Amino acid sequence: MGVQAPQRLLELAGQSLLKNEALAIAALEELPMELFPPLFTAVFTGRHSNILKAMVQAWPFRCLPLGALMKEQQPHQETFQAALDGLDVLLAQEVRPRRWKLQVLDLRKKVHQDFWTVWSGTRAGICSFLEPEAVQPMRKRRKVDGLRVGPKPPSAPVEVLVDLCLKEGTPDASLAYVIKKVKQGRGLVHLCCKRLKIFAVPMQNIKNILKMVQLDSIQDLEVNCTWNLSTLGQFAPYLGQMGSLRRLLLSHIRMSSHTTPAKEEQGVSQFTSQFLSLHHLRELYLDSISFLKDRLDQFLRCLKTPLETLSITNCLLSELDLTRLSQCPNISQLKHLDLSGVTLSCISPESLQVLIERTSATLQDLDLDECGIMDSQFTAILPALGRCSQLTILSFSGNPISMAVLENLLRHTIGLSKLNHVLYPAPLETYEVDYGTLHLGRLAYLHARLKQMLQELGRPNMVWFSANPCPYCGDRTFYDPEPIPCPCYLPA
Repeated sequence: MGVQAPQRLLELAGQSLLKNEALAIAALEELPMELFPPLFTAVFTGRHSNILKAMVQAWPFRCLPLGALMKEQQPHQETFQAALDGLDVLLAQEVRPRRWKLQVLDLRKKVHQDFWTVWSGTRAGICSFLEPEAVQPMRKRRKVDGLRVGPKPPSAPVEVLVDLCLKEGTPDASLAYVIKKVKQGRGLVHLCCKRLKIFAVPMQNIKNILKMVQLDSIQDLEVNCTWNLSTLGQFAPYLGQMGSLRRLLLSHIRMSSHTTPAKEEQGVSQFTSQFLSLHHLRELYLDSISFLKDRLDQFLRCLKTPLETLSITNCLLSELDLTRLSQCPNISQLKHLDLSGVTLSCISPESLQVLIERTSATLQDLDLDECGIMDSQFTAILPALGRCSQLTILSFSGNPISMAVLENLLRHTIGLSKLNHVLYPAPLETYEVDYGTLHLGRLAYLHARLKQMLQELGRPNMVWFSANPCPYCGDRTFYDPEPIPCPCYLPA
């Protein structure tokens, strides 16, 4: 019959069932599990709501990755609600269906794509995706893309898994319906969220939603709000309950001009103390945090685990902050360090040198863009940079550095076998007068000199390229060796 015959039989079986709704629902009790995913896809696409409800109740896998079928360009609200209604009916039953295995309804749209792709392919593709023992008789247990069939205690709740993005605008109808079902679920439906992004939303709205979420399920949190310290304090107790958090980004937190020093200190302590509960935190991003100066140590003292990524950008730091950072025991395993936009021109280079030395065994990515670092400071950290054996990317554009220091840097780092990208500033010699207009001809000449040195030293594949702010709009213009112009340069 050929390779395509089994797939054709699956299609014919599915088409036949969809022609008779009552027959399709009745057949679910004995339907082979191989038919469930392709039939579910056809039912969801065709918006057969009643069959969809019944299929949710009879779903023979641990996880139903519904989100992967919910494409943005397709209206899906009716069928989406039908799936949740099916879950509602299932949980209301005192005696659960014999084949009931569902534990997780996954509404995330960018995961489990392979599940539907494989199950809609040929039987050969299906069998190759199962565990070897699962290609045997139906009574054996099977695994599909981590979605394992297995027994489940009847009283266990079902998890509804989502990624949340809270922002101003029209409320998300799907999220509203999910929250409604969670409220009605009598504790049998748990709303879980691995990624949470918060933008400009009233704090009361945020609280109302977070009260419905299993906070210990959150692994990735981004707060991009122009909050003051008082508002951050209201959010702090929720952060402390996110015990599984691995990544935290906090941006644009400011101090109120009316806050007394005592209240300010209380607010900072209330927030930083929540880090004591974050036993899995590996990535910390702090951007434009106005109260950080002379208080970085309060964050560092409360860290419970070594960080892999630390990004402190566009913040004011003191020399004491940098000293304490270099002494922090939880930076010894750093892979990514970003201090871009932190002014270091008035800070002695020793603290930065010690910081780089402490992370030299693991550091892979170092970003010192727009730090105001000058020749003397950069020269002081060159030996430390030369010991960063794992370094792959070094970026320090926007600093007033001379060509002599760039050449010295090249010699210090030429032995770093993993270093393959260096983003450097246009040297001081390429400007007309006192760091004024950039002379592109000089820049091209000096860039060619660096390329020649790389060739002579046996590293022709190491990429060095320059970037400097556009004099018209401030956006970066890249040179490698010819300029890649900003749109400001382009004719209308």
